[in-house]
Amino acid sequence: MIEVEFLHRLSPARRAAILARSAAASAGVKEATAEILARLVGGPEEELRREYGPLKPGLTLADFKVSAEEIEAAPKALSAEVLTALEKAAAAIYKFHAAQLERPSWFEEFAPGLLAGRLTRPLERVGVYIPGGRAAYPSSALMNIVPAKAAGVAEIVAVSPPGPDFTIRPEIVAAAHLAGAGAIYKLGGAWAVGCLAHGLAGLPRVDKIVGPGNAWVTAAKLAVFGQTDIDLPAGPSEGFIIADGQARADWLAWDLLAQLEHDPLASAVLVSLDEGLARRVAAEISRLYPGLERRDIVGEALKNGAAVLVAENLDEAFDFANLYAPEHLHLSLAEPLSHLARVRHAGSVFLGPHAPIAAGDYATGPNHVLPTGGSARMFSGLSVDSFLKKITFQHLTPEALGGVLPTAATLARAEGLTAHARSLEIRRP
Repeated sequence: MIEVEFLHRLSPARRAAILARSAAASAGVKEATAEILARLVGGPEEELRREYGPLKPGLTLADFKVSAEEIEAAPKALSAEVLTALEKAAAAIYKFHAAQLERPSWFEEFAPGLLAGRLTRPLERVGVYIPGGRAAYPSSALMNIVPAKAAGVAEIVAVSPPGPDFTIRPEIVAAAHLAGAGAIYKLGGAWAVGCLAHGLAGLPRVDKIVGPGNAWVTAAKLAVFGQTDIDLPAGPSEGFIIADGQARADWLAWDLLAQLEHDPLASAVLVSLDEGLARRVAAEISRLYPGLERRDIVGEALKNGAAVLVAENLDEAFDFANLYAPEHLHLSLAEPLSHLARVRHAGSVFLGPHAPIAAGDYATGPNHVLPTGGSARMFSGLSVDSFLKKITFQHLTPEALGGVLPTAATLARAEGLTAHARSLEIRRP
């Protein structure tokens, strides 16, 4: 099912194929998304009834909002074990993100009489997209809403696609409410993104839209960027593991399969320093995957985005990892902390054999909304900073203005902006 390959022997075409992931949607998806958004802006009620009317006869705009009764009933539909897990995960996520609020506002005297600094202010209203297509993801509700609460966002609006019965899974509703969403709406895809960005169909217009989704959601978010802010372009899940000969083959096989069960376009790459380990992992994957509940998805992903590679040394392994710039990077090494400095590009790093990526998906605290498709080269994952604005300020005494006036006036005249120069010089002490 999966072959072991040697990293230094890969053909240019095979190397390019392993690296070829993208968070960008296809041209067809972009065009279709643009058409949906245009129809939505032109007539939101008609467009939403066209899309969702078949799920609920007599559909009205009021039906899209999850009622207080539905919110109250959601946790009752879950086991005590699941509710406790949601509460513990939410607490861990909040603790980690609240710790990011160091030095929120500050100022310093940079020259005699010149005070400058920065104010930190939360966004006022945020929209959170919670996927609900191939599986229910209450963890995504926690990962997107809790950091916004930690940042101090006043109003959080959650959206999630309804199922055939025009309801949202109770675990999503319960998680969104627990995390702090003030309102939850039964909307998905480009329709949800468009309504949040433009304030349509009774939904409030938000300052930012966050949360993972499929290619249609990503295309819609990119299309409305500028009308509202977005978090980052996030595509199918991906994991990259560097392992030494001491790693357990069965653990690594499950780690790779965990990434591949997300989506047929998901990616999972192992770079082993030991050929024997690589072959044991490949054999384990072939043995385990037919028994998985999501084996059809995994089977497609194995063909599209999986690789088991052997590296000659750590330098080769880390060079390829940084070129790949993975969403998740797992260092299953004997002394992983000593190699952390080698990491230049990754969404989140998991250190040691007892730090599987799945732990970070749910309960360790750091966010699981991370850059994919190689965009970890320039994007960071979701954090409390994603929900904050930074406002700079400065206060000058006459002495301080006199100190900067020659520099500022000279540059203003050099740019041909004489009024700028005069506004400075008229204040000359």
